[in-house]
Amino acid sequence: MKTIKSIFVLSIIYTLLACNDANPKVTLAIDDKNLQKRDTVISFQNETETTVPKGFKVGNTCSKEAKWNIINDAGNKVVAQQAKNESDCFNILALDNLLYKNFTLTVKIKAIAGEEDQGGGLVWRYIDNNNYYIARCNPLENNFRFYKVVNGNRKQLKSVDCAIKSGEWFTMSISMNGNNIVCSLNGNKMIEESDDTYPNAGKVGLWTKSDAQSYFDDLSIEPIK
Repeated sequence: MKTIKSIFVLSIIYTLLACNDANPKVTLAIDDKNLQKRDTVISFQNETETTVPKGFKVGNTCSKEAKWNIINDAGNKVVAQQAKNESDCFNILALDNLLYKNFTLTVKIKAIAGEEDQGGGLVWRYIDNNNYYIARCNPLENNFRFYKVVNGNRKQLKSVDCAIKSGEWFTMSISMNGNNIVCSLNGNKMIEESDDTYPNAGKVGLWTKSDAQSYFDDLSIEPIK
């Protein structure tokens, strides 16, 4: 009888843990002075080549380093991720010390090279390298996907087909308002979902995976008032 009761109690505990894992909430303490209420526009034109752009912090999820630098692309300065990392490595460049909650986030992206992955995307409500939302477009797979990363575990929330090509600039936009998320490519709404995992403000940034070498330009964040 005791064994049966013990099994019953353990099954309840595991069920509760599973429910918590399936629908977690991760929050970041908000410092009001860092919560942005004005538009932020970054063109990278005044940055120094071969350096990390000012105000950004490099991060990744593997032993090798991401390589984010300002480069000259046909007379236009852009920020490039140039490292060739392994398949499970996420390369991140986050806008440091600035927090955003509800906003429209936009960037131009160009996939340059990569055998395992190409392209890249945007992170938002970012707490650290292991907790954030991410939307990315991969020309090798012809898909556009929306994920959440919780405690280092990436979960796909939505995937749609897309026709973005390597070597061509495209524009990605994310609208985050409350728990509603809209992801667009070149002005066309591709994904709309609701999620409550990250209810508070967080950082925003750029993202690539594995050996995806990509260029990014004209990053803008417009808070929704």
